[in-house]
Amino acid sequence: MSGILFLKTKDLSSLKDFYINNLNCEIWQDQGDCVIFRHGNFLFGFCERDEIENKAMLTFFYENRDDVDRMYAKLKDVSVSGPTENDKYNIYQCFVKDPDGRMVELQYFNEPVSQYMAGDDLILTRRSIRKFTDEEIPPALLEKILDICRYAPTSRNTQGYYFKVIEDRDTLDWLSETRQASTTPLARAPIAIAICADPTVTARADHDACIAAYHLILTAWFYGLGTCWIGGMDREDIKDRLGIPPTHYLATVVPLGYPAERNMKAPKRKPLKEFLP
Repeated sequence: MSGILFLKTKDLSSLKDFYINNLNCEIWQDQGDCVIFRHGNFLFGFCERDEIENKAMLTFFYENRDDVDRMYAKLKDVSVSGPTENDKYNIYQCFVKDPDGRMVELQYFNEPVSQYMAGDDLILTRRSIRKFTDEEIPPALLEKILDICRYAPTSRNTQGYYFKVIEDRDTLDWLSETRQASTTPLARAPIAIAICADPTVTARADHDACIAAYHLILTAWFYGLGTCWIGGMDREDIKDRLGIPPTHYLATVVPLGYPAERNMKAPKRKPLKEFLP
């Protein structure tokens, strides 16, 4: 479910140029005299008419203050005000005008906000997080994340995977030392989650557990939490410590918490043609 805000304009061409080239929007749907733009999961459209509707204000928000400053510098010629703190709403903001004279707000929330990412943003921005804040994860949020992960696909819908939440600090510290530097993030997170599968339920325990683990990683990121895939955990000593039967497959134990840093640069990727031999 989603929605679209539509506004009237007399000069659709100028608005296309402004929102695509200055605010990095993309055309989501071109209907001729009406064009719908997309910015993350923000959908808004302009329809060419005999009048201008410019009383509305469009707000674009960013991951950090630097992005607001960068956008302001880029649009300084059409700015209304420079970046300032708004203590009432606890935001960092500035204002510019589009070619119709419509007010456009550029802002950063000074406090965490609820989930908002579109699907491609979720996949493209996900990063491996190895440092976390001390903020505790609300139990209701953790339950919501795990509840969503029930829908991970499994072989023949056997649903043989399960999650084991680890909150005991001594256990987290012990796990962090099992593979030296590779497992140290487990000591920095408030909790960790082991993702396992029972081979008596599914003939593809390794596949099912890994798929469920990645569902957890993506769902956690959608709700503002970071994780890091830690491999090599399917060991007898680790399963014994966590109370996991020795015959069960342990795909990974992921640290889970609020990232100490979120706006991380994307790692370098090979061009698409190298993934299509």
